[in-house]
Order: sequence, then structure tokens, then C-alpha cells
Amino acid sequence: MSPPQKAIVLRVEKTSIHDGAGLRTVVFLKGCPLSCRWCSTPEGQADTVELGLSKHKCDECRICVDVCPEACFSTDIDGSCSLDRRECTYCLACVETCPRSAIQVYGREMTDRQVIELISRDEIFYFHSDGGVTISGGECLAQAAFVQSVLKECRTRGIATALETSLLAPWQALALVVPHLTSLYVDIKHSDSRTHRELTGVGNERIWENLIRLDRLDQELPVVIRIPLIPGLNDSDANLRQTLERISPLKKVQSIELLPYHRLGVATYADLGREYALKDLHPPSPDYLREREDFLRAQNTAIPVTIAG
Repeated sequence: MSPPQKAIVLRVEKTSIHDGAGLRTVVFLKGCPLSCRWCSTPEGQADTVELGLSKHKCDECRICVDVCPEACFSTDIDGSCSLDRRECTYCLACVETCPRSAIQVYGREMTDRQVIELISRDEIFYFHSDGGVTISGGECLAQAAFVQSVLKECRTRGIATALETSLLAPWQALALVVPHLTSLYVDIKHSDSRTHRELTGVGNERIWENLIRLDRLDQELPVVIRIPLIPGLNDSDANLRQTLERISPLKKVQSIELLPYHRLGVATYADLGREYALKDLHPPSPDYLREREDFLRAQNTAIPVTIAG
């Protein structure tokens, strides 16, 4: 038996209905090469275990100050606690003793076998709902060997598999996992590489190269393109039209999903001691979403366009 593969897993969600067909178990991995300004899961960006401190939950009991062996916690002038993560060794004494659950840990190291054991508990639900397993991130291709092992075992058990990815990874990583996929979800943030770099910290050349190369594979693999719709940043006529022009020739693309901007992850930035870049941006209205959906449909009726969620 081969040695177990390990990865930093952010969380495992069960009975999801938003990450592929049917009921699904979604495995979120930590670590991402992009730093999207609108990222709704900042706790998934770093490839390490992290601590979050929710100050609004803190009752200023100072237990964390007393139990931390590295003196990472201190008390501010107003009595509230502060966390200096630079010396943290993740002993988790603070998490275990906080009476208000104001301190939480993001991520834990797991083996492929541990994850597969969790997945196997829900096999009956996959088969009765035409569901399966989805691996997501962060960017899951950053831990490709682990992903390959989990997907391969799922396929051995007859479980449908999907991957949610930005495709910002070496082709070698994709080559490991693609043979074990039954569907693929690809996020396209912006068609233009310079603007993509401004919005995410990296260009998009490798993303388009990988998408084109995937399309040439002799493998039946339905691809869904997901476009996060961020008002004022990537929702213009020009960008949507250019994105569609680049996608249209790809034979494996089955549909396009528009992902409406939301602010569900804003509080997590504060818990991580980070500033949210788009604090003044508000989610688009339903009418505007339908107008953008109609705009894309009018450009090319060959690829179905829907608003996700």
C-alpha cells in the first residue's frame, strides 16, 4: 500500500447542492496562488493552519492570555484581546479553553484516507441523488497529489467526481487529476491579463493555456465556466463579450454560470486581522443580474447561461 498523502484541509461540507449535481460532499483545501480582491474565503488563501479571533464574541476573560505558551495574546486599552500570529505554534490551547468560542482554527492536516473515510459515510446519498464528491479550495491543484489520490479512490467506488479550480497551476498538476474527473468547474475572473493581475495579483496566461489544452484531450469531460460577477470590476459589456469569445470555440464547455458578488466572507477578514479591499462595494440587484445574464445569452445562444444559486 502506498504511503498516505497529506493536505491542509479547510473544511468538509456534506449534502451541498451548489457544487455540482445532486447531493455532494465538498472538500475545501487551503492554499491559493491568487489573492482576488473580492475573495469570500480569505481563510482558504494561506497554505497553513491559521487562527481567527472574533472580537465581538470575546468577553475579555483573559483565559487566552494566560494559557498561550508563546504569549501571542494581549489585552488592549479598551480591555479587548488582540492576537499576534507571528509566534503562534498552533498548539490550540486557546481554542480549547475559550469559553465563548471566540477563537477558531482554520484548517487541519488530514490524510487522503481520512478524507475518503468521511466521504464513504455518505455514498448512499450520492447514488440516490446523482451526486458525488467535489474538491475545491483555495486552489485545490496546489495539492494535486492528494487530490489525485482522493479522486482515484472515489472513481474506484463509482462515485462521481468534480473539481472547482482557477486552473492557475502547472499542467503536470492537472495531468494528475483530470483522468479521475467526471466534471470540471473553472472560474474565469477576467479575460484581460493585465486587469486580471490588478484584481487577483497574477496574470491569466496559464489559465487560458490550460483551458485550451484541456479542451484538446481525448476524454469526455463536461466543463462549466463560472464567472464571479463583481460590479465595476469585471461585469462590463467588453469583458463579458471577450470572455465569451474566448470560451465559445471550446468543445468541452457545457454552460456558463454567473456567480453574484456577496459579502458573506467580510467578517472573516476582521477575524484574521486583515482589511477587506472592497468594503464599500454592495451586491448587485436581482434585476441587474438578470440583465447581465440576458446580455450574455444575446451574444451566443449556443452556450447556456445561468445565474448560480
